[in-house]
Amino acid sequence: MTEREIQLIGKLCDAKAPSGFEDEAIALVREALEDICEISEDSLRNLYLVRRANTGDKPLLMLDAHGDEVGFMIHSIRPEGTLRFVNLGGWNKATLPGTAVKIRNRLGEWIPGVIAAKPPHFMSAGEKDRQAVADYRDLVMDIGACSKEEAEEAFGIRIGEPAVPAAEFIYDEARDVMQGKAFDCRIGCAALAETMRRLDKLELAVDVVGVISSQEEVGERGVSVAVEKVNPDIALVFEGCPADDTFGEAYARQTKLKHGPMLRFMDISVICNPRFQRFVLDLAEEKGIPAQAAVREGGGNNAAMIQKKMKGAPAVVLGVPVRYIHTPSGICAGEDYAAAVDLAMETVKALSEEIIKSF
Repeated sequence: MTEREIQLIGKLCDAKAPSGFEDEAIALVREALEDICEISEDSLRNLYLVRRANTGDKPLLMLDAHGDEVGFMIHSIRPEGTLRFVNLGGWNKATLPGTAVKIRNRLGEWIPGVIAAKPPHFMSAGEKDRQAVADYRDLVMDIGACSKEEAEEAFGIRIGEPAVPAAEFIYDEARDVMQGKAFDCRIGCAALAETMRRLDKLELAVDVVGVISSQEEVGERGVSVAVEKVNPDIALVFEGCPADDTFGEAYARQTKLKHGPMLRFMDISVICNPRFQRFVLDLAEEKGIPAQAAVREGGGNNAAMIQKKMKGAPAVVLGVPVRYIHTPSGICAGEDYAAAVDLAMETVKALSEEIIKSF
């Protein structure tokens, strides 16, 4: 990875942009590509990146990555000054108590806080034995206020504001390992941005439009609007996907760190076009690019919405493996990101109208 790429990944992961509040993330992509793309956005905070070399008379390829991350929204302020919240996306709830967070206040400042964890000193024997995962209704954020009035007046807290984990991006260059929040899907956003940059001025048999789509974590809402505006003939979706190499049966592991991007044949939302899927996997083998194939029994992604909305337009997913996804901090490998970009580039260069029709 170049220094430019590392810096963009770090900024994207540190951006505070949960579902519905994607502004910081899309501003970074806009800044990174404004010199080579025609850029616009809509009120849902979908960002559209149009390649300037497009001619309008070729099949249209849509590159997609979602700009949101799993996060929280302030629901209410309790009398003692703690904050009830709701989830934006599906968290591993067991990881939340004790997590440092940042909450936006009425002035746009991000206030530090923590998701309260009951000390064992105050737990009953039954609570200690169960160590049950609390319901969201039982979790609160604590910013150090001692009353509802203090939370509102001194801290500027109000309902409806977003919150995110306070984890910061770290890159261990010697070992090519990254740690931080929001790799789902900021690592995909970075891969899309780098692919668009490398495609600049290349002669292609397809036109290309990139989309940083919104609100994926709450039901693929942004892409359902974006895909109708772009109207693609085919799509390649970048994702940060859950790595499975540190748990479960060894024979069933299909998304390992440092083994390249994962292409899923299916998850609960989609069966990716099997002909396009095999085309990309075969291309990876031909070009010597590491890649993994998976059949997922859970999860979902924007490819499902693209295929349904565009009457079956073929779509596949390049997922960069992330350990401990949907927790306050994950682990990701630079070489997997690089392989995803390389495979995306080879795929785009190989596509033609005839090949697309064969899918």
